Amino acid sequence: MSTITTHILDTALGKPAAGVTIVLEQNDGQGWQPLASGVTNGDGRISDLTSQPLAAGHYRLTAAIGNYFAADGRETLYVNAQIDVRIAASGHYHLPFLITPWSWSTYRGS
Repeated sequence: MSTITTHILDTALGKPAAGVTIVLEQNDGQGWQPLASGVTNGDGRISDLTSQPLAAGHYRLTAAIGNYFAADGRETLYVNAQIDVRIAASGHYHLPFLITPWSWSTYRGS
């Protein structure tokens, strides 16, 4: 079984992005099924996104970054940032978002 964790860093401001809603879904072959959701804390993290380990499979994390920028009065190009991954049968996957109003990226952290 595997685990997924995430955090969001607003690289335009050089600080964690608090208050961003993130949804975790799994593609079960019939389409995307929501598994969990949460809102980032003051450190840009969701400490308990999943309560149980995840089986190998196809997952995606969607972060509502457009709402985050709008709440701060900043114009943005992106409504959502999405990480679409396949995870193995075991392992830890830390998948952070690095966001600005005009770009976003990710990497596999530790």
